[in-house]
Amino acid sequence: MNVSTGGRPLRSGANLAAIVCAIALLPSPSYAAPSTPDRQDDKSIEQIRAELDGLYREAEVATEAYNTANEKAAAQEKRLTSLRKDLARTEGRVNDLHDLAGAAARTQYRGGDLASTGIQLLLGDHPDQALDEASQARQALRSLVNVSETQKSARAEVSRQTDAAAKKLRELKSTRADKAAAKKKIETKIAEAEQIEAGLQTRQTRKLAQLEKEDTEKAKSRWTGSDGGGGTKATGAAANAVDFAMAQIGKPYVWGAVGPSSYDCSGLTSTAWAAAGHPIPRTSQAQWHGLTRVSLSSARPGDLIIYFGDATHVGMYIGGGRIVHAPRPGRTVTIAPAASMPILGVVRPGA
Repeated sequence: MNVSTGGRPLRSGANLAAIVCAIALLPSPSYAAPSTPDRQDDKSIEQIRAELDGLYREAEVATEAYNTANEKAAAQEKRLTSLRKDLARTEGRVNDLHDLAGAAARTQYRGGDLASTGIQLLLGDHPDQALDEASQARQALRSLVNVSETQKSARAEVSRQTDAAAKKLRELKSTRADKAAAKKKIETKIAEAEQIEAGLQTRQTRKLAQLEKEDTEKAKSRWTGSDGGGGTKATGAAANAVDFAMAQIGKPYVWGAVGPSSYDCSGLTSTAWAAAGHPIPRTSQAQWHGLTRVSLSSARPGDLIIYFGDATHVGMYIGGGRIVHAPRPGRTVTIAPAASMPILGVVRPGA
């Protein structure tokens, strides 16, 4: 089943129960006449399909939101780890410079370099050289003190950044927890949707399949890309990415999965391009915002087509007005018409 063309809001459990009741009240195949179902049957099937599509659409939005939150938290954890290492190195330099400056000052105060210079001025054969060395010693000491103060300022700045990063990480982890909780609620709804599908009678299942087939044919006619005949071929890294994605056909959609046995929509595209030697952002929204955008008319195999106004679905264009993508829970990686969902735009990795 293709993802619906609009994000219908989730229905309440009562509405879903009503749909289940509606399904139960539909005529049983054993009593149905061998003719086309009446209009009420068609309407009921359409409503059931719209309800299911709406649930799966909401699920994908929740999935991408969770994936995005998880990616941001993971990136922040790496940044915090790096800052903490920087802070430790800076503190080490500050301590070393402080000790060195103190030792130099004590040496001069006790008559080290300066006392030696005084003797050279009185008895030595090269008083000019002695004065020059004394000046250099004082300059070196001043430079050492200046460097030490600079490092103290640097330590203070790194410490500030580390504290800010730790605070940001706490906020991101909280957001991730909220998204995970929302995703959990959606999973419950999806379980209900799957129960509805499992409870459909054979005739109703055939009707749903027929509706999907009709929508597929309509989507083919809506494609406006430049290679409708499939003449454009992938090359280089794009060809490798397409080959990898095509090799995943038949593997199940699993939320948050990036292979090798299952994928979600952006998990498939990001893993395919990483396998081609060109890593790209993990989520569909990050791919939309972070990759080079190209016109729909210039789409070529390997490009990513981003769907819906909130950029919550993505498929890889393979030419001929088709994409390979991971559709939704309960389905597997498959080929579909590129125009089977509302297109937001096209992005090109490596451009």
